[in-house]
Amino acid sequence: MQELIPITLFICTAYAIHAIADARARSKLVAPHVPEEVIRSLAVLEEERRRQGALRWGISLVCLALAMALLEAIGARDLTFGAAAAMVGSAGLGQLLAWHFTRPAVRKG
Repeated sequence: MQELIPITLFICTAYAIHAIADARARSKLVAPHVPEEVIRSLAVLEEERRRQGALRWGISLVCLALAMALLEAIGARDLTFGAAAAMVGSAGLGQLLAWHFTRPAVRKG
């Protein structure tokens, strides 16, 4: 369980840096010299990015849940290379499916 502490610390640090960078970029956009049309178009793009992110996470988590259910159904209780491969493969499959479903939305924009 102690090996999760550095991983969690890394994830939290990366998220904090991302949040600070986003906040700084947003503060630059709100400057008085930025046209309102630019701000509106960026807000629309941000909303679309959030929706696609939610779709990507949803599809990936469903694929991981299906892999876990399959491992439970076949009675795989220990973490083996096969179980890890099934989990990683299902996460990759979820990302590929999400890419497929979000690709037409990107081309329309």
